[in-house]
Amino acid sequence: IGEKIAIATHKPQTTRNRIMGIRNRKDGQLIFLDTPGIHKPASLLNRYMVEAALNTFGDSELLLMVVEANAGCRDDDQLVLHSLRDVKIPVILVINKIDLVEKTTLLPLIDRFHTLFSFAAIIPLSALSDAGINILLDEVWKLLPEGPQYFPEDMMTNRTERFIAAEIIREKVILLTRQEIPYAMAVIVDAFKEIEKNNLLRIQVSIIVEKDSQKGILIGRKGTMLKRIGTEARLSLEKFFALRVYLELFVKVRKDWTNDARALKELGYGKNS
Repeated sequence: IGEKIAIATHKPQTTRNRIMGIRNRKDGQLIFLDTPGIHKPASLLNRYMVEAALNTFGDSELLLMVVEANAGCRDDDQLVLHSLRDVKIPVILVINKIDLVEKTTLLPLIDRFHTLFSFAAIIPLSALSDAGINILLDEVWKLLPEGPQYFPEDMMTNRTERFIAAEIIREKVILLTRQEIPYAMAVIVDAFKEIEKNNLLRIQVSIIVEKDSQKGILIGRKGTMLKRIGTEARLSLEKFFALRVYLELFVKVRKDWTNDARALKELGYGKNS
């Protein structure tokens, strides 16, 4: 897309919602749907995430399966391949992070995936360096059927600024915490107000966890962890919105929210998320 509208970390299950990205070209418009990863669900939240991914199959005209060149063919990749067995639309295999491996490692991996599924194309690339990105976009363009322009040319996502702000903050929590915290934590924006005369954006946020012990870890000794999360999030928010940001963070406990259907709905997770 050319802009950061979806967060990325090294930890699995970072993406929880389906996120639309719109790429405009001289010859037309491409609409991408980034989904949660397909995995074995351990909670109701995880089940909703997998459903969001699988439901996208029916809304799409082309699928991109993304794997990592330095990871080989993992169990989760086998789960994805199993879920693709009955799809009637083209599937492109995208092998990312080729900058981290030698060509002698890459070729056997391509052969391995080639034997497991009949892909319409296999595209090795590096998202970090942009190597191979244009090859992928041209292949996607070639395989997509012609259709109307669904969105204005200046639109890059259907997600709101509040959603993106919450995701940026959640990314910082994931990157700065360990163990169960990233998976037991949600972020909700309680207030989001731009004060134009001061070139200022005021954001008030609740970070939801499942246990009191998790709340203590997130706040840290004398509030050090929460302050660090707030500082790093504020800098990223200011870069994204091109405004000064006043950010307030509060940590709240909601017992077992990842298995509570009502809580999940209130926090923006569900079958249509």
